[in-house]
Amino acid sequence: GANIIETIESVRSTIEAERSVLPPTLTIGFHQDKSEETRTMLTDLQNNVISGVVLVMIVIMATLGIRSSILVGFAIPGSFLTGILVINSMGYTMNVVVLFSLILVVGMLVDGAIIVSELADRNIDRGMSTEQAYASASKRMAWPVIASTFTTLAVFFPLLFWPGLIGQFMRYMPITVISCLLASLAMALIFIPVAGKFIGRKRSSTHQHSPVSGHDEAYDPTLHSVQQLLEQTHGLKSRYLQTLHRLLLNPGKTLLSVLAFTLLSYALYGAIGKGVEFFPSVEPESMAIQVHARGDLSIFEQDNILRRVEQRLFGREEIKSVYTRTGSSGQNDDGDVIGSIQMEFIDWDQRRKAVDITAELREELSDIAGIKVEFVANEGGPDGGGKPINIQVSAPGAKLYGAVERLHDIMRSQGAFVDISDNRPLPGVEWRLQVDREEAARYGADVALIGNAIQLITNGIRLAGYRPDDATDEVDIRVRYPLAQRNLDQIAELRVPTRNGMVPISNFVTIKAAPKTGVIQRAGGKRVITVEADVADGKLPDTELKTLQATLLDEPPDPDISVEFKGEAEEQQETMTFLLTAFLSAIFLMTIILVTQFNSLYQAMLILTAIVFSTSGVLIGLMITGQTFGIVMVGIGIIALAGIVVNNNIVLIDTYNGFRSQGAGAIPAALLTGSVRSRPVLLTAITTILGLVPMVFAMNVDLIDRELSFGAPSTQWWTQLSSAIAGGLAFTTLLTLFLTPCLLVLGARFTRHTTAG
Repeated sequence: GANIIETIESVRSTIEAERSVLPPTLTIGFHQDKSEETRTMLTDLQNNVISGVVLVMIVIMATLGIRSSILVGFAIPGSFLTGILVINSMGYTMNVVVLFSLILVVGMLVDGAIIVSELADRNIDRGMSTEQAYASASKRMAWPVIASTFTTLAVFFPLLFWPGLIGQFMRYMPITVISCLLASLAMALIFIPVAGKFIGRKRSSTHQHSPVSGHDEAYDPTLHSVQQLLEQTHGLKSRYLQTLHRLLLNPGKTLLSVLAFTLLSYALYGAIGKGVEFFPSVEPESMAIQVHARGDLSIFEQDNILRRVEQRLFGREEIKSVYTRTGSSGQNDDGDVIGSIQMEFIDWDQRRKAVDITAELREELSDIAGIKVEFVANEGGPDGGGKPINIQVSAPGAKLYGAVERLHDIMRSQGAFVDISDNRPLPGVEWRLQVDREEAARYGADVALIGNAIQLITNGIRLAGYRPDDATDEVDIRVRYPLAQRNLDQIAELRVPTRNGMVPISNFVTIKAAPKTGVIQRAGGKRVITVEADVADGKLPDTELKTLQATLLDEPPDPDISVEFKGEAEEQQETMTFLLTAFLSAIFLMTIILVTQFNSLYQAMLILTAIVFSTSGVLIGLMITGQTFGIVMVGIGIIALAGIVVNNNIVLIDTYNGFRSQGAGAIPAALLTGSVRSRPVLLTAITTILGLVPMVFAMNVDLIDRELSFGAPSTQWWTQLSSAIAGGLAFTTLLTLFLTPCLLVLGARFTRHTTAG
């Protein structure tokens, strides 16, 4: 439970303090010092948090003015502090997921504050005092802000129950987001109205309000005619309202056009998209080389081979340290692994990519005869960095080895798989001692006597036990032959005492060679062999696995052979199932909130359609940034986006309903709503997108040291998720400003025709 940075720093300080009493020839160093990597990653994410806050504040300040931007800006540190206190009270430390969660919500935290402050400014323009303006804005927008916040919370709530290792890794995100958003709700509806009374913008005595400017939510048919509204607006808003008016005249065609564009984006991504992956790959800071060799090698012979490989790594500027371990770890190693070498690279921005270094090393080590090297990247994260392809083959004993060999041939012919291995027992010879019991009985020898004699050249015969004073376990005292005499030839020289004197055991013991049995593994009561593989650089495991599955289906069926895809494929399916369940649960919760808010199933469904259309923006964002569709990260992005995109629609529809309740027609009400709410809708969307921009471009901005870098490992985990949310939100914001008013008008026409009928 100790903090890794504090622990390593403590050890480092202790060693430095005691260095003077250590032998001068003793060299002490740190291999894979995770404290530096952790500190760098946290620093990078902290820089991105600061960058996001700065970008958001610049936009707010340019749009709302100094005083209002200060009020809105208070929502960020206040919400951050609340979220961090909740994380700390739960016993969690600051980590990369928590920091990214702060980046994710930095734009969302100001949404409610922007809506309240923007309406307060318009109230001041209408002639209210500062105190009245903020109190009225808070009261008027309370339910829309509460509803929009709780719809966002509804999508993150199911993620709290994410099972498995991925769930343990990602659970900090919903905890952080929920804590910060609840705090931002309190900031928007309580803190900002109170603080606005003292530091909010004051009413100008020279200001004259124009009721036809579109800023007043009170509807007057003599002042808010469509033609008059279009004539009184200027600039970008005028062009927006004119475009919106043309679309409102043909809402059905507008809807069909958006549907066609959505389907086109799906088809386009299917044609030129980069495919699907389970979890994003990250540039590793270290890598392991597993050395495979077959033969009855002693530990010293294995060590000599490892030394030859190790020597090829020394002197390389891109490798910081090398740690070698001779012998199998006995855990997940294949049977022919004779050792592993851990390489630690220098900083990512001072070297080539790991795949380039690996390709060069693989080529240079290929001339060492009798060995096979396998490179395993230590990428960190919840996927563990193991091989993504894991296939279990089950068949009767006579067919099992042939099925595995056939699978190897197919994978090799496909050409995309590398480091293919399996857990078949290694071919070898074991020596079996066959005792002729009848012949041994004639000499008066029994099996126990023979066994004790043979132990003299194997493990030795236990004579007694001894427990030293400084030990807790007993030590065996054994007797056996010297090392030089422990061999098979010595068995023929062994003699055992009988009633006829010392007799060679070769009189009744025969040594025979037999195939080595090895280890037999079963799953579900069936004998299985597991085949594992990695994929070549530039290839995706999901794509190659589907190609392999298609090839296997084309093979002649054999009911005795069973092939099951485990590992990443199994985890990917489980994750997809959970995320789909979480998504449907979130939709259900949002539907309840929306129906409660608007008392209209049509308007609730109208808002939920924005979620479907937002997926088109997700795919466009992935294509623009060149990202693959990550099951984990993009899946979370779509779920998070579902809660974000409905916020602006809630505020927009709430305003539309207000105009309609005052007697406005459908088209005038939709135009007035667009005029009144276009600025806060754009502001809330832009602030959320800007908060994610550094992560979308894998950019790290260090404002203190004035440094700019791209592609840091700390950003590679989150680029997919950020691109999904930013792309989806940008596209859906346009739909909110243009399609949502059209759907409202379309609903009004349908209701009118139904009533008339």
